[in-house]
Formats: sequence, structure tokens, C-alpha cells
Amino acid sequence: MDFPPHLGSMPMHAITEIHGEPGLLERFRLEVQQFDDAARARLTAALDLAADLHRDDRRVREPYLNHLLRVAIRLMHHYQVRDVDVIVAGLLHDAVEDHPSELADADPGGDPTAAALRALASRFGQRVATLVAAVTNPVYDPARDRNTQYREHLAVSLDREPWARVIKVSDFTDNGVGVIHTVGPKVVSSARKYRPLVPLFRDLIGRPDTPLSPAVKRHIFAQLDLAEERFSAILDQPAPN
Repeated sequence: MDFPPHLGSMPMHAITEIHGEPGLLERFRLEVQQFDDAARARLTAALDLAADLHRDDRRVREPYLNHLLRVAIRLMHHYQVRDVDVIVAGLLHDAVEDHPSELADADPGGDPTAAALRALASRFGQRVATLVAAVTNPVYDPARDRNTQYREHLAVSLDREPWARVIKVSDFTDNGVGVIHTVGPKVVSSARKYRPLVPLFRDLIGRPDTPLSPAVKRHIFAQLDLAEERFSAILDQPAPN
């Protein structure tokens, strides 16, 4: 497939709409050219594993891999991340949560999440597993509001893992700013889930120990403003007479 020479500067959702998964894969290939051979091999291995684990998964109108590619590309291009462990964890940030049994065979009665994290550590190193663990949702209490528990979990797990904040805000940007690319009832449910996270991410990204440049932090704050504008447009419309 032929891609335009300006693919490297196109917004990612525009690539998604026009060129689909092949376009995002090509954009990923362009981004990883800046790394050495060993780093590219690790990133390619992580992408291959993500593609295999999520091969049958969908996100409303698209293959789930598109979301993972956008998260990783955003880390490299917009956030200027050069830490390969962080990008690998970005590609695999949903792997343990969504496909623990495919990552590892847990002992009968054992913890499948723990087994999957051990398998991930064996394959990509303990730091990658630690970062993925920080953005992996726990088992929720069915008696409590799920969105409240989600927010509480992030506040605790991201407090102690600065690089995990960077991964999660890329994930949030794809889900939150990208909410207008969603269709059906998920538009409103996603806006309700993600809107309370805007002040949380403002605080986390603004902390001195968040390992991003001032320019990147300003970019993220602008994206959080845009997300809030879109949540307001979805949720704050006056009721019809």
C-alpha cells in the first residue's frame, strides 16, 4: 500500500480514518527508525505480541491494535519518549488485563494476573512488567461504583510510578480526546468514565517527578483542556423542552 510522504506529520485519528491499521503500522515503523537495532527488535517483538494477543479484539469500529499503536506512537512522537521499556509497556498496557491466560498458564486456583506479569517480566524484563502492572485494573468490588474504583486505583498506582503516568495519559488521550471518534451509547458512558480523570492527570503530569519536558507537559495540558471541552459538549447539553 502506498502512503503519502506526509504520513509522519498526520494526526493519528486521521491516519486511522484514511489508512486504517496499515497506515498506523507504517507510522510506527517510521517512528522506530530513530532507535538502534536492538531497540527496534524489542519494539517489534512487543508489537508482534500485542498483535497476536489482541488479534480478535475490537474497539467499536476498529481493530484493537489501532489503539495500542496510537498510544505507542504518541509516546514517541508527541511525548518524545526514548525509553524503550516505556514504549514496550505502552504497546502491552492492556495485555495482562485482557489476555492473562494467553500470556501464561496459571496454576489451578492461582492468580492469573500474577502469572501473566511473571511471563511478561521473563520476556521483556521486570521494569516492563512493573509498568504494565501499574496500569492494569484490579478486580473491582461489584457493590461499589466501577468508575469511582477506577479513579481511586489510578490515583494510587500512578502516584508511585512516574513513567506509568506517561503511559496512562497517552491511553487517556486516545480514549478521552478521541471520544468523538466513538459511536453509539459508548460516547456518553466513556465521557462519564473519563471526565473525572482530567484533574487527576493535571496533577500527576504537573508533578516535578513526571519525566517529561516542560513543552511536552504543556502539550498534554492542552490535550486535557480539549478532552474537557469534548466531555462538556457530550454531557452538559441542556435537556430538551
